[in-house]
Amino acid sequence: MSYGHWGKALRVNLTTREITTETLSDKFLRRYLGGWGFIAYYLLKELPPRIDPLGPENKLIYATGPLTGQRVAGGGRHMIGAKSPLTGAFSGSEAGGFFGAELKRAGWDVIVIEGVSDSPVYLWIHDDQVELRPAEHLWGLPTADVEERIREELGDKRIRVSQCGPAGEKLVLISNIMHDATRAAGRTGLGAVMGSKKLKAVAVRGTQQPPVADPERLRELARWFREHYKETFSAAYSELGTVRMVRVNQGLGGLPTRNFQQGQFEHFEKIAVEAQKEITIRRDTCYGCPIRCKWVVQVDDPDRPVDPRYGGPEYETVAAMGSLCGVDDIRAIAYAGQLCNAYGLDSIGTGVSIAFAMECFERGLIGPEDTGGVELRFGNADAVITMVEQIAKREGFGEVLSGGSRRAAERIGGEALQYAVQIKGQEVAMHDPRVKYGHGLGIAVSPTGADHMHSVHDYTYGTEGGIDDLRPLDIFDPLPFDDISIAKARLVRYVMMWRVTYNLTGVCYFQAWTPEQIRDLVAATTGWNTSILEIWLAGERAYDMARVFNAREGFGPEDDKLPPRLFEALPEGPVAGKVYTQDQFLKARQAFYEMMGWDPQTAAPTRAKLEDLDIAWVADLLEKA
Repeated sequence: MSYGHWGKALRVNLTTREITTETLSDKFLRRYLGGWGFIAYYLLKELPPRIDPLGPENKLIYATGPLTGQRVAGGGRHMIGAKSPLTGAFSGSEAGGFFGAELKRAGWDVIVIEGVSDSPVYLWIHDDQVELRPAEHLWGLPTADVEERIREELGDKRIRVSQCGPAGEKLVLISNIMHDATRAAGRTGLGAVMGSKKLKAVAVRGTQQPPVADPERLRELARWFREHYKETFSAAYSELGTVRMVRVNQGLGGLPTRNFQQGQFEHFEKIAVEAQKEITIRRDTCYGCPIRCKWVVQVDDPDRPVDPRYGGPEYETVAAMGSLCGVDDIRAIAYAGQLCNAYGLDSIGTGVSIAFAMECFERGLIGPEDTGGVELRFGNADAVITMVEQIAKREGFGEVLSGGSRRAAERIGGEALQYAVQIKGQEVAMHDPRVKYGHGLGIAVSPTGADHMHSVHDYTYGTEGGIDDLRPLDIFDPLPFDDISIAKARLVRYVMMWRVTYNLTGVCYFQAWTPEQIRDLVAATTGWNTSILEIWLAGERAYDMARVFNAREGFGPEDDKLPPRLFEALPEGPVAGKVYTQDQFLKARQAFYEMMGWDPQTAAPTRAKLEDLDIAWVADLLEKA
């Protein structure tokens, strides 16, 4: 028997309504591990090249990892993937909360959803009992209402729900997939894939404990974290949540402000953690986690009521709807974040697209005649809220922004593309590469477009203490944030592949597990005589498979670039007037390609590299494309 995994995949064909089960071999589980590894495998094996992401040939894949659902800190994460309708590239997004653990407790490692239903449905999974149920009565409802109705209909308040909101139903390309109305698989437009299939939701209830090879060792590791996490970087998230990053990035000079034109916001105090505390009513957490980094907010305002059913805004939402749009009203930001959760919108993509439009408005590229009279100016909180509503409904100027900033810039024309801060069509998150040079390289080469989750955050690695946990990865020398040398390219390579292993295993990034402890967690769970190297290579294997998927879809070096705005020096703060050049960036990217074993002409892994990773079948697919 398998440990850590069930060795079971669920396949659901929405066109034929056929539901089948497949066995996953031990070799498959060990080679691909989980998350991105499973997703990339199925996308490469089963999707023909150049399909329409919103057509019936695309597949929506839910994937867990060996630690998903285990009783350890951070084991609540799961991953969702498809071909992205936003970028046209590989899509892999992840979410915390409780859904992933519930799916694992139901006895499944993977769900592959294919085809298109002729009417709205939702998938109901209760352990090994699986069925498709009508969802016309749920179509168009906000996410919290959908969750409540499904639980009432099925008679179990402990059911966990994953769903596309109304934005996904309308095929908004910056829509997401929401879980329990508070946790988002936020990037790459997966809500539109779900909506295109007329799959309103996946509801899960599991009653089984995932199998563990060495339960006592796993309990020992879990106990260590509960007793010691306050001595690690996890303590900061426990005390102040993610919104702590408003003050941190302001101090670094990299708090994205007014569409990345500035790195410091003069009113940052009004949106920092102290301001959010004034509307916070309780703390929340994810499965198995003692950190409790989530904050639940409530605002009793008849015009903009903020409902605690939707949780509270994280750092990314606060910065994207706040400083990036020049807005300093934490209550308005919380309301805009709630709308994103209720409609199923990626708050990063939405906020960056609105900020882009604000800059275009202030530069005269669009006017009131284009926006339906909405004054899209920095600092206008009413305009932000109006645009969130319009984007979700694809109404008014929101229809222009519903495909993200790159598509909007192409429609506006002129110099608008210069102000769209995106990579491969996906908006850059609230981490400015001008104060994190390696981060810029990481988001440029990411197969999913700009994605802060698996890139490096340089300020962590600028001291001897900061690289303590990297020594098992063969990193011995700290490097400053403004280094973009070949040495930094090497650090990006090693750290980024390790960050992908968090995705594969199902562990949250906010848990201060060392590489040795991740190895021990995987070994205790699976029973494998594993190593840091084996786990690291699984991350590289998954990453390279995603790159092959993109190469097959026509992506190349020309797509691994930063937007023009990120080569402009910031005007104030600690890094004022200082920025890397295009030549420095390209030199580091070339070194990264060579270290990864990628062909510099195609930016795809070479056959030798794929053979080295023991996935020659992937090279065969690429050569046939």
